[in-house]
Amino acid sequence: MAVNSNTVETFDVTTLREDLQEALEMVSATDAPFMSAIDKRSVSNTLFEWPEISLAAVNGSNRVSEGEATPGNDAATLPIRVQNYTQISDKMVEVSDTAEAVNGASDAQSIAEQVALKLKELKRDMETMLTANVAAAAGSSGTARTTAGLGAWVKTNTNKGTGGAEPTTSGSGNAGYPNAARTDGTLRTITEAMMNDVVKQCWDEGAEPTLMMVGSAVKQKVSSTFTGNSTRYKSADDARLQGAIDVISTDFGEISLVPNRFSRARDAWILDPNYAQIAYLQETKQQDIARTGHATRKLISCEYGLQVTEKGHGLIADVQG
Repeated sequence: MAVNSNTVETFDVTTLREDLQEALEMVSATDAPFMSAIDKRSVSNTLFEWPEISLAAVNGSNRVSEGEATPGNDAATLPIRVQNYTQISDKMVEVSDTAEAVNGASDAQSIAEQVALKLKELKRDMETMLTANVAAAAGSSGTARTTAGLGAWVKTNTNKGTGGAEPTTSGSGNAGYPNAARTDGTLRTITEAMMNDVVKQCWDEGAEPTLMMVGSAVKQKVSSTFTGNSTRYKSADDARLQGAIDVISTDFGEISLVPNRFSRARDAWILDPNYAQIAYLQETKQQDIARTGHATRKLISCEYGLQVTEKGHGLIADVQG
C-alpha cells in the first residue's frame, strides 16, 4: 500500500518516549516465612545468652512410705546457658544529585526508592542466613562475627540421610553455642513416614510443631505423594484443579506446609515458632554517610542473632524433590 511522500512515520522518529510503566514491577520475592513466624527480642551484647531448662526424667517408681522420716534430696533442676553471637548485615546506597533531580520512570533511581529496595534485599539476605547450616563464630578485628543458623542448632529431633552427622556445641550437652555445623548426608526422597517420625520426636520432647517449612521441589513432592490425613484449605471450584496440600493433619495436631525460597532445598523443617526468636542488638536503621562530591550516601544496617531452643524443632535432613 502506497504512502504519501513526506508522511511522518514512527520508523523515522528517533525521539519517541520509551514505554515504561510508572509503577516499578519487581519480580524478585521478598517473603520470609521463617522470620515472619518467629518473635523478636532485644539483647545487650554481641555474645548473648539465655537459660534453657529440662526437667528430670520421669521416675516411674516414685513411691514413698507414709511418714517417711528422712527423704533424700533430689538433684537440683538447673538451667544450662545457651549462647549465640550477633552479626551485622548492611546495604549501602549512593545516588548522584543529578539522578535524584531527574524525572525517572517510577523514580527507581531516587535515594528513597533505592533505600526501600535495599531494605527488601536485606530481608532476603537475613532469611537465608538465619535458616542456613552455619556455625557461630566470634570474629576478630577485620573478620565478621557469625550467628549460628537454624541448621547448626537442631540435633535432637532429626531424621537424616546416610553419612549425616549432628552439629555440636561449645559446651557440654546443649550448652554454649553451635561451634560446628551439621554434616550433610546422602540425599533421599522425603516420605510421609519421615515426617511422622520427626513430628513424634518433637512432641515427645514437649514441643507442639505447627509449621513445616520446605523448598519448592519438596513442597511439590509432599503435595503429590503424601496421602495420610492431608487436607486442602482451598475448596476446589468447577474450573480450578486443586493439587496442593496446605495443611497436614498429624497424630499430634495440624501442621501448615509453607514453601521457603531462601532456606536450603535439602532441609525440611518441622517448627514450633514459640521456641525461636530473632535477637536484635541493633534494629534495622538508616544512617547518612559523608557525601562524596555530588552524591548522597546512606547506610542501611542491623545487628542480630538467632535464639533457638533446639528441642522445640525438628529436621528431616538430606531430602530432594
